Amino acid sequence: MVTLATIFQQYGPAYREQGGDTLLPSHLRVMWCIEHCRTAALGGHLYQRDTCGEVVYSYHSCRNRHCNQCQLDKAEEWLAQQQAILLPVPYFLITFTLPQEVRAVAYANQQVVYNLLFRCRVPLGREALQALAADPRFMGGQVGAIGVLHTWKRDLGYPPHVHFLVPGGGLDFVNERWLPARNHFFVRVEPLSKLFRAKMRDGLKKAGLYHQIPSAAWRQAWVVHSQSVGYGETAVAYLADYLFRVGIAVNDNYTYPITTITFAQW
Repeated sequence: MVTLATIFQQYGPAYREQGGDTLLPSHLRVMWCIEHCRTAALGGHLYQRDTCGEVVYSYHSCRNRHCNQCQLDKAEEWLAQQQAILLPVPYFLITFTLPQEVRAVAYANQQVVYNLLFRCRVPLGREALQALAADPRFMGGQVGAIGVLHTWKRDLGYPPHVHFLVPGGGLDFVNERWLPARNHFFVRVEPLSKLFRAKMRDGLKKAGLYHQIPSAAWRQAWVVHSQSVGYGETAVAYLADYLFRVGIAVNDNYTYPITTITFAQW
């Protein structure tokens, strides 16, 4: 049976030699894990059956989330954790998508751009949400969210985007009260789109990548989508479904969307 591991084992060395320094360390690590998954390179455990004394040696799995041999089904565990912290309020799914003109730079500088887009020192999508939500014209309180980064879609295209599952309301820390969203509406996507674009532009300037972005990127509206998702259960299940799937399944009759995903809460 031809597996992804056997393909990597046979053609991986030539591919790495051809790609050279253009291959990302993270990609090389994934290839190494898949090639050596359940082999002697990772060691193993020795088991003995109590009934018959038969000895069985089992190699360790690489446990890399991109490996289709051993990816553990953590979705249900993660889903239960998120469902336990959902508030009894309406929720919204806010999605920020990088435009086509920015994606080549994002792909070549994934750590920098993904951090800008999502999670580390300059979480732009989050900052944009917080800024508008804190405005008394919209809500006037501080919001929280669960965020998930998607970098691939079902046709294996590359549209980096981040989903934020946001409760329909915020905390007013001054008066110690909860401020619900008005009329099942969170924030307007037009100003959110402009703010997101501006913050990403500033972040790319600080990172020294702004000059690589075509000027057309800054003359167009950036895609921000806001959708009411009831009390959040369905949306959390949707995010959990993506978190622990791999790009190519062991069963080659179907494929799952390849994703590079990180999640966080604030």
